[in-house]
Order: sequence, then structure tokens, then C-alpha cells
Amino acid sequence: MKELLGTWKLISAEYRRKSGEVIEIYGANPMGQLTYDADGNMSIQIMRQGRPMFAVADRLGGTPDEKKAALEGYLAYFGTFTINEEKKSVTHHIQGSLLPNWVGVDQVRFFEVVGDQLTLRTPSLMIGGDEAAGEIVWERK
Repeated sequence: MKELLGTWKLISAEYRRKSGEVIEIYGANPMGQLTYDADGNMSIQIMRQGRPMFAVADRLGGTPDEKKAALEGYLAYFGTFTINEEKKSVTHHIQGSLLPNWVGVDQVRFFEVVGDQLTLRTPSLMIGGDEAAGEIVWERK
């Protein structure tokens, strides 16, 4: 467990369909942060750089198109985590999420740590109406 603890900076986030098509939901140069603490808490944020600004600086404002672009270019959730050393997997037990359907859901990620890099691989997820598996690479801060 100790190898995952700490704060990680996002290096890349790539999703691949079964056809081999690569989807960069967060663009070619995404930003993000992942934290695992010794008490079993975790949080993650990933965003597309250069998301369009809202025309009006109102926290609850924004046109439907502005809100859509903001949502599609951002992922955030928090909760607790458990590790299965044998399977080299970490399960995120999501307590709160930008995506309402993920609240109360467990998300499994398969991990590999090499030096100061952590790679998380997802099982197939529904993305844009089709399944894709993710490979998200992080670097220890």
C-alpha cells in the first residue's frame, strides 16, 4: 500500500476503444492530481487545459454549451480506497463525484509503480456510447 500513498501529478490520460481508436477526453496535455492518504482516503481531479471560459463569471451561470464543455473536460471524485496486492488493483469506493452515476460506486483500477511513476489501467468504461479502456499515468509530486 505504501507505494501508492502520496500526491501524484497527471502525465497522460489515454482511452482506447477495442478497435484501437485512441480517445483523449482531456486533450493531449491534460492536468490533474491524485491523492492517496495513509487513512485510506483518496481524491482525483483531471481536466482538459484550455476549456472555454463562461461569458459571465457567475458560479451558477453559463449557457448549456458552456456547461457541457466544462463537464466533458473535467473529472473529479473522492472517497476511500482498498488495495488488492495479489491482483495489483486499487478499488476507489466513490463517495462523491462530478458524475452523479458514480456516487456510491466502486471503480477498480489496475496499478503499476515504476520508480516515481504510477500507471492506472481501467477496465472498459462507457465513453461516448462505446466502451474504451483507460491508461492514466501519474508522477509522484
